Amino acid sequence: MLIFAIDDEESILKDIEDTIIRAVDGRAEIRGFRRSSDAMKAVEQGSIPDVVFADIVMPGISGLEFAVRLKETSPDTRIIFVTAHEEYAIEAFKVKAHGYVMKPINVEDVREELESVPIYQKADEDKLEVRCFGHFDVYWRGEPVIFARKQSKELLAYLIDRQGAACTSGEIAMALWKEGNDTKAEQNRIRVIVNDLRNTLKKIGMERVLIREHRELAVRRELIDCDYYRMLEGDMEALNSYRGKYMIEYSWAELTNANLYFKR
Repeated sequence: MLIFAIDDEESILKDIEDTIIRAVDGRAEIRGFRRSSDAMKAVEQGSIPDVVFADIVMPGISGLEFAVRLKETSPDTRIIFVTAHEEYAIEAFKVKAHGYVMKPINVEDVREELESVPIYQKADEDKLEVRCFGHFDVYWRGEPVIFARKQSKELLAYLIDRQGAACTSGEIAMALWKEGNDTKAEQNRIRVIVNDLRNTLKKIGMERVLIREHRELAVRRELIDCDYYRMLEGDMEALNSYRGKYMIEYSWAELTNANLYFKR
């Protein structure tokens, strides 16, 4: 995890950095900036922070202005304001800040704020981590899962979209190739993709995510930690993370996206 700390006073910035370091106990990279403009430049160059601890009152670009700009570039970054001015609390939450701590900060305050951030919470090591909002991505213990075939990844995406419902070979073929002929060639094609997906999951010890019975395929929903599933269960953080985009690389996902968009 990457954390930015921003404060124009050098001694205070050092205190904030040291406090964050003690709070995260080696579980994050910390980068400090004395100007919001420098932090913004780092973002534009590809260093996207997971969390930002920012002072509100600073010369040049204020913490509030920085938060607005950052949200345009990286809407998923969590912003936690650090300030000595309580009167700015309302303005802070108007820009959808995720937290607000008073100076001088302490380890307990930082831990409390980070524990409320979903990306910091310890992932269930028995579950596959899946992100469906925006692009479809799969993680195991914080690391991306690499698929040898694009269609193996798409197959997993389709099965997750079906929420654990059993899928026939014909349904899979229609989704992946727009073909639904129950031929031997098609069966072999699907078998290759399924075996590749199973081998990918087997490498991380999660092949049990897949269920295959009577020529039908499904996923064990209880073994998947997914923003889509959490949204369906009423999780507000997952609901807020949905911005009208769902598995955008797959055309068959457009129907689910439309349902989510009009139900939110």
